[in-house]
This record gives sequence, C-alpha cells and structure tokens, in this order.
Amino acid sequence: MNLPNKLTISRFLLAGLFLWAMFARWSFNDTLALLLFFAASFTDFLDGRIARKRRAITTFGILMDPVADKILICTAFIALAGRARFHPGSPVVVEAWMAVIVVARELVITGLRLLAASKNVVLAAEGYGKHKTTAQVIAVIALLVMEAQSEWAPWIQALFSPWIATFALLALWVALTLTVVSGFLYMWHNRQLYLHDM
Repeated sequence: MNLPNKLTISRFLLAGLFLWAMFARWSFNDTLALLLFFAASFTDFLDGRIARKRRAITTFGILMDPVADKILICTAFIALAGRARFHPGSPVVVEAWMAVIVVARELVITGLRLLAASKNVVLAAEGYGKHKTTAQVIAVIALLVMEAQSEWAPWIQALFSPWIATFALLALWVALTLTVVSGFLYMWHNRQLYLHDM
C-alpha cells in the first residue's frame, strides 16, 4: 500500500477519534478534537499532493479519498450539532438542520456518482465542489476554536475572543451556501444521467 492510500485510511481513523474527543468529558478534550480534525484535514491535502507528485494515483485512492472526506465533514457537522444536547452552554451555533443539509448533499451526490458508475461513467470533481470542501473545513476549524478556547491560557483566549465568534458564524453560512449551490450545480450539470431514467 502506498503512502497516499495510507493517509486516506488514516483519515477514517482520525474521524473516529475526533468524534470520540468531541464527546469526551475531561480537560482539553475540545483542544484535542480541534487538533485531530486539523490533522485529518491536512492528510486530505497531503495525500492528493503526494499521489500526483509520485504518480501514485490508484483506483483505491480515487474511490476512497472522497469517501474519507465526506465521512470527516459529515462527522464534524453532526458532532457540532450534537454539542448543545450533550454539553449545555456550548458556544457553537450549528443547528441540527444545518448538519442535515451537509449530510443530505453528500448522500445525493454519492448516489449520483453510483448511478454514473453503473453506466460506466466517471464523474470528476468540479471546482466549486473543492471550494465547498475548503469552506466547510475552515468553518469547522473556526467553530472548534470557538469551542476549545475556554481551555486555553487567558492571553491566548484574548487573541481569539474579539473576532472568532463572528468569523465562525460567517464561515458557517458561507460553507452552507456553497454546500447547497454546489450540490444543485452538480446535479444540473449531470442531469442527463438521471432524467433519462425518470
């Protein structure tokens, strides 16, 4: 197994550890969750870069890399939406319907790709989909910083407190907008795949 594929597999493991850290009840668990999500997101950047540089692109990587991305992002939004229930007083502003939008979009697009595969058609990722993923990662990191900063030294909190809540809320809405728009555009551009069967 090559290094990019190992990094892809590590993202599945890191997503599970991240979910555990989000609901653990001990000191610095939120900081650990932030670090785990950041590490998992970095492996996404790293595995693709290494695969292209070393010409180590494999069928496994093509199939599993986007799956790992979707699991990580969906896990993050579901966990953030669940914080209010399990951690009263949490400053995070992710509502359940927001997580539903993210998960539903990924399920619909995955279904479309499976339909395409059944017709021997490979659907490539589109530019706005990549922008959507970047926006989602930035939003989740900002929300996790918001959640974790209470565990940090006062002088570090002072660096983030004046702006992080506003930035996190703005990043969240940008991510949700791109999630919906990119999903509709992807469905529209590939409408010939499903309209023919309707």
